[in-house]
Amino acid sequence: MIALKIVYIANILVAGWISITSLYYPKKAVLTVFENAYPYSEVIRLVGSLWGAIFILSIVGLWYPKKMALVLLFQLLYKGSWVLFVMLPAILHKQPYPNGMGLFFIIWCAVLPFVIPWKDIFLTA
Repeated sequence: MIALKIVYIANILVAGWISITSLYYPKKAVLTVFENAYPYSEVIRLVGSLWGAIFILSIVGLWYPKKMALVLLFQLLYKGSWVLFVMLPAILHKQPYPNGMGLFFIIWCAVLPFVIPWKDIFLTA
């Protein structure tokens, strides 16, 4: 349970900062979050709203860690997909991608399978 709360706190810190930056200062997010790997577009704000939802759900996860674990499963799926379908091809083709984000996503994909309470998600009473 403590590991879950640590993950939610990390989500609150990281997703909260990325969300606020992407929604309210998207041109700054292009420089910092996305490391100038992508040009500015309104998609930055769309991504900011996704991370805003994760931020809010992670706050709820502090009080209901097991019930909110689907948020972590969602993160595992979308971050893993991004690594496989965006980051790895960018590396292979020597194209730019946000290195910091990529490193964070890889770490998160390595940690989450050990933190997610799989039985609580998939077992029904």
